[in-house]
Amino acid sequence: MTADHQTLALLLFSAFVAVTLGITTWVSRNRHGSAEEFYVGGRLFSPMENGFAIAGDYMSAASFLGISGLIALFGYDGLLYSVGFLVAWLVVLFLVAELVRNCGRFTLADVVAARMSERPVRIAAGTSSVTVSVLYLVAQMVGAGTLVALLLGGEGEAAQAWTVIGVGALMVVYVSLGGMRATTWIQIVKAVLLMGGAIALTVLVLVRFHGDFDQLLRTAADRSGHGDAFLAPGLKYGGDWIARFDFISLGLALVLGTAGLPHILSRFYTVPTARAARRSVVWSIGLIGGFYLMTIVLGFGAAAIVGPEAVRGSNAAGNTAVPLLALDLGGGADSTGGTVLFAIVAAIAFATILAVVAGITLASSASVAHDLYASLRRRRSKPRSEVAVARTAAVGIGMVAIALGLLARDLNVAFLVGLAFAVAASANLPVLLYSLFWRGFTTRGAVWSVYGGLVPSVVLVLLSPVVSGSADSLFPGVDFQYFPLQNPGLVSIPLGFLAGWLGTVTSAEPPDEAKHAETEVRSLTGAGAV
Repeated sequence: MTADHQTLALLLFSAFVAVTLGITTWVSRNRHGSAEEFYVGGRLFSPMENGFAIAGDYMSAASFLGISGLIALFGYDGLLYSVGFLVAWLVVLFLVAELVRNCGRFTLADVVAARMSERPVRIAAGTSSVTVSVLYLVAQMVGAGTLVALLLGGEGEAAQAWTVIGVGALMVVYVSLGGMRATTWIQIVKAVLLMGGAIALTVLVLVRFHGDFDQLLRTAADRSGHGDAFLAPGLKYGGDWIARFDFISLGLALVLGTAGLPHILSRFYTVPTARAARRSVVWSIGLIGGFYLMTIVLGFGAAAIVGPEAVRGSNAAGNTAVPLLALDLGGGADSTGGTVLFAIVAAIAFATILAVVAGITLASSASVAHDLYASLRRRRSKPRSEVAVARTAAVGIGMVAIALGLLARDLNVAFLVGLAFAVAASANLPVLLYSLFWRGFTTRGAVWSVYGGLVPSVVLVLLSPVVSGSADSLFPGVDFQYFPLQNPGLVSIPLGFLAGWLGTVTSAEPPDEAKHAETEVRSLTGAGAV
């Protein structure tokens, strides 16, 4: 890329970082340091504000960079991510949002522990939440590194590494100083920027093809080298039975995983009532639905205008499809319009990453402090000391995410998020649904449900082609691949539900009917909710 690209994009990066740091500084001066203020922003956000923040939290680098890249490379099969991410919100709206807001206080473990023995349940749920959050963070780190590598012409591995470190440092600052209130406003600003950028690019793509979407698809198919197969199922997931099972596994993970994501669940606590939580989801569905429809246009637009070969040549996983598309739509690499549009899109993508990592880091540090630390201590910690632990945990989580982000920098970011969704759907969703809807659920069932989904999902990923056994693996030089699927959801999600059932029916502990009745009334009516 030219020096103009680098200078303009870096100026826009700096402007966004300056604005967000200003928000964080302002919020840090006006906070009173309570746990409620740090974790959930004092529950003062309106449904519209929270809806925009949820959309900002959810529309990550995986959405903006990864999905469009997969569609550009694999056509129809890449659509699974757009459809899966969107349909998942129906599960959240009808099964989770209002009930979680009524039953919990800060984290997923609050919902489960309301009717169980607190200590083992909080340790299990906290461990699972941190694992999911770190996996999700890795995808954002990879996206940040990819952007900078593209900005520097693919020759900046050192700069790519420093970018990952810089993103990690910024997210620690956002979370440590500003807590949920600063994080929420950063996400709202980012959601507005991302929607504006996506709308502009979508309009430019459609204008290029005179509003004829059919012509766009036919051009994309012609340039793909696969012809009509580019627009039909099977290019990525239809080669053999293993690929088809991988398709089913990924679909399950995407549709069921959102309802188990800690940073999404924590957003329902930032509004004052359960009704506001449900209205927040309605706002977010509108924004997210519109955005994912636009990723389809952007993905096929990149295939038609840039070409899959050029996308693959820039980044093998397709993560640079949208910035390259912006460059071409603006007039090309040597044009002022191309330079400006590329820089704007790169800055928006970078803003996306910063906002999402702040939300995830806050949720995971809350799990460490509110669930793990408070449970492992012999007595409950005071709110202020718990917040101090959360700030310290943000630093540790940031360091782990940075290290893993450097290791996984050649993988597609949407694919990496798919793994996080699989772990969330396997470990968090079963225990959440059982706690809300099964009268006879017990503490052993809750603990077994979490570990019965968490351990198999992580182990199956380690034994899958993602980690070893192929040229695209994290460790291509070794082979300990014993599980054929890239996404473990098809196996690990049923195991999570099975483990919860088995733990409950073999438990000698009688279910607490009174606590279940209390939870049921609270979840449905909001009576007694925090």
